[in-house]
Amino acid sequence: MARFSTPLSRSIAASAAVMIGLAGLGTGALPASAAPVTVPAEKTTPAPANETSVKIGSVESGESYDQFIVTYKASTQSADKSGRAKAWGKAAKDAGVSVKELRAMATGGYVVKADKKLKDAGAQEFMADIAKSGLVEAVEPDAIMKISMSPNDTRYGEQWDFHGTNGMRLPSAWDVATGSGSIVAVLDTGITSHTDLNSNVISGYDFVSSSTSARDGNGRDANPQDEGDWYAAGECGDSYSGNSSWHGTHVAGTVAAVTGNSSGVAGVAPNAKIQPVRVLAKCGGSLSDIADAIVWASGGSVPNIPANATPADTINMSLGGGGACGTTYQAAIDAAVSRGTSVVVAAGNESQNASNSRPANCNNVITVAASNPSGAPSYYTNYGSAIDVTAPGGDTRYAGQGILSTINTGTTTPSSQGYTFYQGTSMATPHVAGMVALMKSVSPSMTPAQVESALKNGTRPMPGGCSIGCGAGLVDATKIMTALGGTTPEPTPEPSGNLLKNPGFENGAESWTANRADTFETGSAARSGNGLAGLNGWGYSSTYTLDQKVTIPSNATAAQLKFYLRVLTNETTSSTQYDKLTVQVLDGYGTYNVGSWSNLDANSSYEQQSIDLNNYRGKTVTLRFKGVEDSSQATTFRIDDTSVSTS
Repeated sequence: MARFSTPLSRSIAASAAVMIGLAGLGTGALPASAAPVTVPAEKTTPAPANETSVKIGSVESGESYDQFIVTYKASTQSADKSGRAKAWGKAAKDAGVSVKELRAMATGGYVVKADKKLKDAGAQEFMADIAKSGLVEAVEPDAIMKISMSPNDTRYGEQWDFHGTNGMRLPSAWDVATGSGSIVAVLDTGITSHTDLNSNVISGYDFVSSSTSARDGNGRDANPQDEGDWYAAGECGDSYSGNSSWHGTHVAGTVAAVTGNSSGVAGVAPNAKIQPVRVLAKCGGSLSDIADAIVWASGGSVPNIPANATPADTINMSLGGGGACGTTYQAAIDAAVSRGTSVVVAAGNESQNASNSRPANCNNVITVAASNPSGAPSYYTNYGSAIDVTAPGGDTRYAGQGILSTINTGTTTPSSQGYTFYQGTSMATPHVAGMVALMKSVSPSMTPAQVESALKNGTRPMPGGCSIGCGAGLVDATKIMTALGGTTPEPTPEPSGNLLKNPGFENGAESWTANRADTFETGSAARSGNGLAGLNGWGYSSTYTLDQKVTIPSNATAAQLKFYLRVLTNETTSSTQYDKLTVQVLDGYGTYNVGSWSNLDANSSYEQQSIDLNNYRGKTVTLRFKGVEDSSQATTFRIDDTSVSTS
């Protein structure tokens, strides 16, 4: 039976592009956020004159609080504990709680604790009543932050985020610097012993003030050992139980795992030092502990805590929660930045605008969104104008395509060392913190503002595109380090001519792969020469695929597929697409439809078609022509004179 009779066709070939996600350990370790909420940036409660201009933090719907951070006006009355108690004495009585002062903070505030939790409006009213005392400048809940994760180096080959087509292009950057002399403070769950980390770990501190949450029996101390953050069902606001995440160990490995050992992974800055600062434990960590840790890590003074002998150049915070930045967070961050420390934070994993997540929405931070192996934003990442840059965060919906790093294997308390894949903005953030370490090792005098500018200037467009707000783009390590004075050249440009082989099918199937041998034809039906490709045309159900693999250079300013198409059909409809030709791009992680034609595009001669391939620059992809024909009335799709060109 000859092809090309009369086509019908009711099938539509469509391969869905796989969007990726969080998965992994929980919901992105929350470090960048908890439940999505929209709140005012900071509420100033208008009311009595003595309450005017007091900054009152907002509460999250459904959340309860028993700790608050109070910042007093400078006066003789606020100089002692009994004087400060007058600020909240009446408020406590009206709320029916007993309140005590716990400690002073590095930011100038004081943590006070009620003997029972106040929920929603109760907490808001309690703070408003404190404001009415006329003795305070600010009051806010001591909110809980959580991790932002969704859960020769033999495993380096699995680190697509470093050397893959849509990774950070790290190998060439290491020719310029490896992080020597830089210190990255990892504010997280602490750290566990691991051969990929131990030689790079320096003295840190445990800022978890609750001995119950910390599981070390003593609250704050000089030992940042991760004791495990497991919890039972019904704890931490969850109906289910959770194993220990070893989140801080995983983050530390991405920043600065050593290289040259016989097993394991590499870090972004393998010669940088890691300063573990424990701020998260069972059920997360408090704002007051995290704020003090920010100040300490950057070399500031914290009441009753020994000074940090080795202040960090960079702070990594793969953590977060919902709500406005607030007085306490911003004061701590501003203090760190004023001392020359860059603060890199996770955007959050709620697939919402990052302006609703803190510290992602604070000023003077570098907020990092997550990308997947296709170079597009990960399905879970927060987005929007608060994002500064994007880095690989993984997507385990691609098999094995999370971020591989160091962990402990214990389900509760520490056991043996290991490795695992996690995904989340928690994983993207240490890529950027490690990148800052590389930068500071070359230019140690760079200010935080200069670091942020260099990062943004050293990005490339998101290879998979981004329409939701991914900041300046995907961080490009080679581009950044070259700009800082390295000698690493950009990759040699690919030829700007036709990147396809046997583009006119003059040599039959050479360089092409087809699922049907009758795809390749010769004769006068060709647009030029003697060869062409013919798909479908039988008048019964059939599927044809025609493939060729091509590498599109990363430094191309534009890339385009062109081909000539002639559609012949026996369909008589003027409105229904029964038979369809789809052009697809396959990158190993997903299949993406980039153009389609049908029986409705029938014509008497070849017409040139063009498809934008800019989103696939820097990738090796398979281009596929896929024809799907329905069960009656033939349609033939003739293709000739194909080309992929770049400029």
